[in-house]
Amino acid sequence: MTAQNAAEQFVNAINAHDIERLASLMTSDHRFIDSLGVVVEGRDAMREGWKFYFSMVPDYNLDINRSFVAEDGRAEVMLVGVASGSYCSNGIKRSDSSWSAPVALRAVVRDDHIAEWQVYADNEPIREQMRTA
Repeated sequence: MTAQNAAEQFVNAINAHDIERLASLMTSDHRFIDSLGVVVEGRDAMREGWKFYFSMVPDYNLDINRSFVAEDGRAEVMLVGVASGSYCSNGIKRSDSSWSAPVALRAVVRDDHIAEWQVYADNEPIREQMRTA
């Protein structure tokens, strides 16, 4: 599998909200870095992280329209597109809670698995939803 394929499969699992598929695509020492630079390490921690995130944003979706693979032989992929969803609080979705934001994602692939997933996005739209919930 190419690095590009691994990154695409990871996006597909995110869009399907398939937590077990996401976990199966991660290395055991997987690193997730959010848009504020917060790092979460380990497949099990991220399994719980995705579970929590999908409960908060049950229709989270990545619409990727561009991808770039490192030309220097590294197994690194950059994906560019739009992240969108609706914010839920206590299992309740408000009618005005939809948001979308440009997103860039960096995937480092090792042995056909995602070793690192880094998000670059302005998350102010969802933060605003959280403040007013």
